[in-house]
Amino acid sequence: MSKDLTFTHLNEAGTAYMVDVTAKTPTVREATAYGEVACSSEVMSALRDNRVPKGDVLAVARIAGISAAKKVPELLPLAHTIGVHGCSVELELRDDHVAITATVRTADRTGVEMEALTAVSVAALAVIDMVKGVDRSAYIRRSAIIAKSGGRSGDWSREIPQ
Repeated sequence: MSKDLTFTHLNEAGTAYMVDVTAKTPTVREATAYGEVACSSEVMSALRDNRVPKGDVLAVARIAGISAAKKVPELLPLAHTIGVHGCSVELELRDDHVAITATVRTADRTGVEMEALTAVSVAALAVIDMVKGVDRSAYIRRSAIIAKSGGRSGDWSREIPQ
């Protein structure tokens, strides 16, 4: 580790603290995250035919993801409480997985990357919870931020992880 390395969430004494963003000007910011729930062919068939005993898996996962995006400061100790002004969670059935994309928007002093990742993660957990009675082998894979815009660092994107 370099002697010149600076940690943004540690003070001079080396203890963790929340960065003060009071002086920052609120700007429009957006982040998109992507993740997948790998499922057996039995689960994918049940999802396509709406035969999952617990009910509408995609609707439950969508609401779970949106709700989770608004709870990030309760889950991550150094995350700021910000206004989640928009959140969409989209789920798509693919050959062997459920693809989940969450986009979160704000007009605030800090970004929404953690909110987008949390939305995808909790939506994925909801899918697993809903389908585990059909097959317990479902698992989460390939969770990542795929785009962000706004803020000091500007815009950034990458392809969906393969």
